[in-house]
Amino acid sequence: MHRTNIGSEDLGVSTLSAFPNQVAPGDGVAQIMRPNYALITGASKGLGKVFAHALAARGRDLILVARSTSELETLANELKTSRAIKVETITHDLAAPGAGVNLARELAERGLNIDLLINNAGFGERGEFCELPLGRQLQMIYLHNSAVVELTYELLKPMIARQNGGVINVSSSAAFQPIPFATIYSATKAFLSSFSVGLEIELQPHNIRVVTLCPGRIRSKSRSTGEQGSGWKWPDGKQDREDIVNSALKALENGGGLVVPGLLNKFTIFVQRFIPRSVVPKLTGKLSRPKKNSTAE
Repeated sequence: MHRTNIGSEDLGVSTLSAFPNQVAPGDGVAQIMRPNYALITGASKGLGKVFAHALAARGRDLILVARSTSELETLANELKTSRAIKVETITHDLAAPGAGVNLARELAERGLNIDLLINNAGFGERGEFCELPLGRQLQMIYLHNSAVVELTYELLKPMIARQNGGVINVSSSAAFQPIPFATIYSATKAFLSSFSVGLEIELQPHNIRVVTLCPGRIRSKSRSTGEQGSGWKWPDGKQDREDIVNSALKALENGGGLVVPGLLNKFTIFVQRFIPRSVVPKLTGKLSRPKKNSTAE
């Protein structure tokens, strides 16, 4: 489930004041003093793991979701040892129909309140559309789109009732143009970004902040995790995962919005406005064409 982004620990330790760890009185006797959690999908590696470290440093209780039980437990134990926080783990594959609804049902059954949802899980496949396995491409649609819509729909209801909460949707700079040889990936990210930006406006009256995060290429190693990043052939302008996460959390604290980290990424997206639409996919196709079908981690 969690191969994040085709694309700090020094993020600061200030509390996200908009999202306290206790439910406010008035939500019912059973709700009082029940902690609120930040839920991160695809939490076992990549940006999800960095989000977990960053929020733990800010004192947030966490729910970590991914497919790998062992990786989740290792991360949870690390965070609980280094920080005085609660960490719950859920092993769940979101790349299937109805997966988001099923996860929301499990959260409700366990009595876990969510006031910050980070839809981060994702993966990308490169290759010709007709050569890549159809099932694998459908999994990408389920994970990037269906699961996000389902989970967001279910978890927003209590946030609206409380008139407080936040959502971070991890999209990609690939959302801004068609990308041959990553056709489904860029299409799913385009949907995700459009959905997220529209939702941001709808939820403003309810004091719910929505961040649409669109990173580009990610540096090969994370400062905090040491993990390898994307191997895609985009022009240089790589970013550290910690910087990307920091920009998303800063935007959340400032009310939400569309976040495109990095000057090069911003410039590239801006310049496309002046290039004929028929030319853009030809240019991106040259950059994204693989030697053979491959997966970007």
